[in-house]
Amino acid sequence: MKILVCISHVPDTTSRISFTDNNTKFDTTGVQFIIGPYDDYALARAIELKEGSGATVHVLNVGLNDTEPTLRKALAIGADEAIRVNAEPTDSFFVASQIAAVAKAGGYDLILMGRESIDYNSGVVHGLVGELLSLPSVSPVMKLDLDGRRAKLAREIEGGKEYLEVDLPFVAGCQEPIAEWKIPNMRGIMSARTKPLKVVDPVSADGGVKLTRFELPPPKGAVKMIAADNVGELVNLLKTEAKVL
Repeated sequence: MKILVCISHVPDTTSRISFTDNNTKFDTTGVQFIIGPYDDYALARAIELKEGSGATVHVLNVGLNDTEPTLRKALAIGADEAIRVNAEPTDSFFVASQIAAVAKAGGYDLILMGRESIDYNSGVVHGLVGELLSLPSVSPVMKLDLDGRRAKLAREIEGGKEYLEVDLPFVAGCQEPIAEWKIPNMRGIMSARTKPLKVVDPVSADGGVKLTRFELPPPKGAVKMIAADNVGELVNLLKTEAKVL
């Protein structure tokens, strides 16, 4: 069995975000990048499946050469091979097109990724990949077990869980508690240095999206203290300023 895990290269949630060139470019100065947290769950489940069945796990990222440390970390966690599509991930359709091209050429039995990245949070790439490959796509997957060529899944829906069965191959957008995050050990870190990391050229794809500018959320206002016996003022502020009523 061949498993493809798609990982995003995203800023750590503790990083301070700022922009340059009149708010048209993300400033990466001093920013620590990590594997997308939801992708981490997908990778962890893939490694568990590998340990249980002897599957081969490949990791894929669409990005420039600054993303290679993130791919090496995935190799240290237990992936067998890394693939980098040498292109800036401009939009969801572009990224999905690159993933679909690699997946089609590689003949993978299972394509896993996080339910969304934590930088753009679009949550649509898994669905786009499924559509481009004419494969089922399920998200957000909280449980994934294999029985031969059939998978048993649990996913989160509004108000509860839905249990599904689907034949391989298919695409899954993963989230907790599908697996426990894995931390690379010293042996994994050393072996990652010699594992293959292939760089491939992107395929042509135009999603029609053009980034014009970034905006930071407005700064938080000052705290207003309302007397306990002044309920009227509190209600008025919740309506007129907070706009939650």
